[in-house]
Amino acid sequence: MRRWLAIIVLSLSISSAAAAPPAFVAADVPEARLAGEGEYTWFGMRIYRAQLWVGPQGYQGAASATAPFALELRYARSLDGKKIAEASYEQMQKIGAGTPEQRLAWLSTMQRIFPDVKEDQRIAGVYRAGIAPGVRFYLDGKVLADVSDGDFARAFFAIWLSPESTAPKLRAALLQSAAPLP
Repeated sequence: MRRWLAIIVLSLSISSAAAAPPAFVAADVPEARLAGEGEYTWFGMRIYRAQLWVGPQGYQGAASATAPFALELRYARSLDGKKIAEASYEQMQKIGAGTPEQRLAWLSTMQRIFPDVKEDQRIAGVYRAGIAPGVRFYLDGKVLADVSDGDFARAFFAIWLSPESTAPKLRAALLQSAAPLP
């Protein structure tokens, strides 16, 4: 019995340590906790691993988000930044986010911001709640850019978190433990 108890305690310690947020997430999302994670594949090829970090208020939905959260993508292969921007634009189009004019402006913003990535590099977006919502992007934990456009921020995160997401299994995995804490 003691052996099993020791194994359970060790397992809990290892999972708690593994779920510690990256420093930039901890700075932008107070009391951050891992809500969920999953992989995105395209025709069987692994593209990235995604993690959603939320604070005590959890994730309330893109339209009503009043608390910060972070979504980090760890790429499984090298990708061109322009292609990442175009794929994001296409997903925004598919889920019906924004107007055609807004999406074109957002495409231009993303093409300017998103760098080429190599295998194991990470791009993260932190939803910045408050009076002027927006998003802060990071590359491997270093600030890439701030976009002070709440509509863009909501549309960007809706790619993964909206009920209309074209990756419903990944969405479910990300939102697995995203409810507010009691």
